Amino acid sequence: MDRVDWADRPPVPVHTQRTATAIEDLILDLRVELKQESALGEFGAPAIQLELKARKTSPVPSIATISRILERRGALDGQRRLRRPPPPRGWYLPEVAAGRAELDSFDVVEGLVIQGGLPVEVFTGISLLGGLPVAWPGPVVTARLVVDRLKEHWRQAGRPTFAQFDNDTVFQGAHQHRDCISRVMRLCLGLDIVPVFIPVQEPCFQAALENFNGKWQQKVWRRFHFTGYGDVCARSNAYVLARRQRSAPRIEAVARRPFPDGWQLDLQARPHGRIVFLRRTTAAGATTVLGRPFTVDPHWCHRLVRCNVDLDLHRIAFYALRRRDPMCQPLLLQADYDFPDRRFNE
Repeated sequence: MDRVDWADRPPVPVHTQRTATAIEDLILDLRVELKQESALGEFGAPAIQLELKARKTSPVPSIATISRILERRGALDGQRRLRRPPPPRGWYLPEVAAGRAELDSFDVVEGLVIQGGLPVEVFTGISLLGGLPVAWPGPVVTARLVVDRLKEHWRQAGRPTFAQFDNDTVFQGAHQHRDCISRVMRLCLGLDIVPVFIPVQEPCFQAALENFNGKWQQKVWRRFHFTGYGDVCARSNAYVLARRQRSAPRIEAVARRPFPDGWQLDLQARPHGRIVFLRRTTAAGATTVLGRPFTVDPHWCHRLVRCNVDLDLHRIAFYALRRRDPMCQPLLLQADYDFPDRRFNE
């Protein structure tokens, strides 16, 4: 047998034996009977097989065969899960979903330690449409470092329309204060970039970035032995450069706006522009934006909303979001909002 070439033979048997019609009908009758009268309330394939054995029926089909008979004869009660197509990338921002605007996502990889006790944090980012990656390893990620890295990155690669972050205080600022517009927010607003903040504990909005973070840890952090920050930076830079070269056509296909000449960040200037918060409402249809509570819609409970904070028009607009129908984003509420004129605490 070991000398026979089976490569051209089909992987299924040549002859199959179908269960007799009388046995199939009996299986269907037993299913109805067990469903109505069984003390245990069990009427699946295992229970039907036990009942066939108890009645000394011959032959007794296997559990898999009984399951196939029930499925073929349409006797199963369960419904198949309805698979809907995924929403387009950046579906919660209409400009990004339509391909008219680019979105850069940023995050911090924490909890890494070099042998000897040196802590490592990595400030990472990737663009949604172009796939432009960045990674800056170091001892700790602060708001000042984030601002410096973002200015350097956008000066070289160009500005996106949106910059997306999670709710880390490094990005969003202190959570206990009202009307807190952080250093990172002011950088984005000063460069005419809309900062976007995703909901708490919903990393699905950072899926592309989470994928890049996982790849970075797999291809850089776990592959090599590091003795210091210089080694980590060298390996990380080589990996990021290789990814950029491989994705060059995709990166170059997305237009980015040039960095303004001679621009300087003024933290004391009154912020202008738009900030977007993605939030999930409470059981009462309420949410909190910039430390202020808003009752959005009592009928829109535990649902996603997009909160557009317009600092120039002095208002906040709340839009309903549904992955099932991503193109339909009706306005739920429009509220007045005046950002207080106060000095930024540097």
